[in-house]
Amino acid sequence: MGAQKGRDLLLKLDAAGTGSFAAVAGLRSNQISFNAGTVDATNQDSPNQWRELLSGAGIKSAAIRGSGIFKDAASDAAIRSLFFAGSIRNWQVVVPDFGTLTGPFQIASLEFAGRHDGEVSFDLALESAGEISFAGV
Repeated sequence: MGAQKGRDLLLKLDAAGTGSFAAVAGLRSNQISFNAGTVDATNQDSPNQWRELLSGAGIKSAAIRGSGIFKDAASDAAIRSLFFAGSIRNWQVVVPDFGTLTGPFQIASLEFAGRHDGEVSFDLALESAGEISFAGV
């Protein structure tokens, strides 16, 4: 994947749970991270006492972080509603020239900020709540 424009990284929400995704905010920055926990299988017979890991074990997770401005009152209301209800919904992250990640996420944090001479902005953190699928370009 060559250099890409950051603005082409999109975050979409299936707010109603119907399988229809729509961009929810004017994001100015995004970050996606994947994590895989390891299971230590080291024992007294491990070669030269080197750590051994159990293949295919452990917990996988994904986290999405973004900040920006809401594109309209409806997207603001949808995200606030999901956060206060603790709801889990399907989200999509579109990474240009890479693919689309889709899966259930819960809003782990939602922050608002504003300056006296600027717009209100938000910070959003999503944590995976199930299996994430990937569709390549």
